[in-house]
Amino acid sequence: MDSINPFANESESLEISGLTIENRTDRVQMYGQIHLTRDKAGLADAKTLKTIIDSVIKVLESEKDLPEQVTLTNKPRAVKNPFA
Repeated sequence: MDSINPFANESESLEISGLTIENRTDRVQMYGQIHLTRDKAGLADAKTLKTIIDSVIKVLESEKDLPEQVTLTNKPRAVKNPFA
């Protein structure tokens, strides 16, 4: 089963049926979409997603001085549309 080591590096990334999960040191980023279908493939995807979420929760719960909110690095910024 694919997994990541949450918040440990800036290099891990995996995909679960269209959902991309990227590891960062200040966040775990998820984007895309996933369809958890009512079949064996859907069950496998759901279990993989649950494993990842459980590992994120475990790391966050182990933090002694967890801040209320972090200031994200690499904040998105607006850029001029080159095609307009």
